[in-house]
Amino acid sequence: QVQLVESGGGLVQAGGSLRLSCAASGRTFSNYAMAWFRQAPGKEREFVAAISWSGTVYADSVKGRFTISRDNAKITVNLQMNSLKPDDTAVYYCAAGATIFLLMRPSEYDFWGQGTQVTVSS
Repeated sequence: QVQLVESGGGLVQAGGSLRLSCAASGRTFSNYAMAWFRQAPGKEREFVAAISWSGTVYADSVKGRFTISRDNAKITVNLQMNSLKPDDTAVYYCAAGATIFLLMRPSEYDFWGQGTQVTVSS
């Protein structure tokens, strides 16, 4: 059974930092693209960042502030979030896709975690 479990969310003041982690189990994810998406109340799920053998890609809104990384030995993918803004408040989801390409649409990912809440206060 494939499982993605996010952790590391919480409440932080604007300008602060958080580190999200996603632990994957159930199959070998080393050849999968891994990504982070987020969804704020009343809004559609939006792309944040992705990583694969092709490299990394970021949404313009987080470029220069967020960094995605992966540890294939531990089968985890992390999202380091710095200089957080109130607009970053959302539920953050980890996703995995059976591809080497950097995909940015939710429909292109095969597996999803349950999400972790990130709240940034002003």
